[in-house]
Amino acid sequence: MLRSEIIDDPVKFDALTPHWWKLWEQSSSATPFQSPAWLVPWWRAFAPGELATVAVWRGGDLVGLAPLYLEHGTAGSKLLPVGISLSDYLDILAVRDIEAAVVSTIAETICSVGWSQWILSDLPQNSAGLTIAHPGLTVERPAIHAACPVLAVAGDETLAGCVPARRRRQLRRARQAACRRGRLALASARGDQNFLNQLIRLHHARWVGHGGGVLADPAVQHFHGLSLPLLDAHGLVRCWLLAIDGTTVAAYYGFHHRGRAYAYLGGLDPAYAEESPGAILIGHAIAESIREDAREFDFLRGQEAYKYGWGAVDRWTMRRIWTRS
Repeated sequence: MLRSEIIDDPVKFDALTPHWWKLWEQSSSATPFQSPAWLVPWWRAFAPGELATVAVWRGGDLVGLAPLYLEHGTAGSKLLPVGISLSDYLDILAVRDIEAAVVSTIAETICSVGWSQWILSDLPQNSAGLTIAHPGLTVERPAIHAACPVLAVAGDETLAGCVPARRRRQLRRARQAACRRGRLALASARGDQNFLNQLIRLHHARWVGHGGGVLADPAVQHFHGLSLPLLDAHGLVRCWLLAIDGTTVAAYYGFHHRGRAYAYLGGLDPAYAEESPGAILIGHAIAESIREDAREFDFLRGQEAYKYGWGAVDRWTMRRIWTRS
């Protein structure tokens, strides 16, 4: 027997965390972006509206979760996913063997909340969110939302099994140029404030004069300061720093989960642009993902040209909108 509740209190939202982790581990479409280590800090940092999260229980077990909030406006209230904008993938979480029943319960429960439009974006193509249906709701056809270029990884750490030969030659030249500049050092970093400070510094250096980048916003910095240590504690983050002659010139922030590596954010010192430190770090991250038996290296949202040079192919997320019938 399933029961549901609306969570509109941030304290209760936080208190879901231990149950949430268990559910996240049992959900087929879970990524780091749906974990409590990501979404609970997101709400603490931004809280842009009124929580309206649906929790579904079977006995004492959390078996479904739709982290949502209400954004009120003159044209009515929109129901939106917690984590919107900074998250490359979003979805409802549901235990695999009862996913259909959980999705139905979430749809029924959310109809009791006052909203005029319900929007779910950044849905993977296998997402539970795409299956939502209810007689009291009118749904638009799923629309393509964003491209996430993905590289199918294979072979060994030479990258010969998955990265085009031209990019491998460029990578060798970049490493040679960096070594001519000074001693090259690649180091794994803990997901802590020290790493985040380096990432913020180098991300700003990369984007200065071009809008400052996403980390220019103090609220975003605060969010990552809360989230990164929690993700690291659960073994999800992969952080790398590249130094030349003792000077840290590039940073890489990514994730690894269920055979997939994710390249989330990076930064580099433009004074070392000719040595391509960003490319050196990406090549290293791909090689490390192969060592960890990843099947895919996901460059995440955005169609920047460099991603395709590595051999990535677009995989599209979806958006779906419901209104009252």
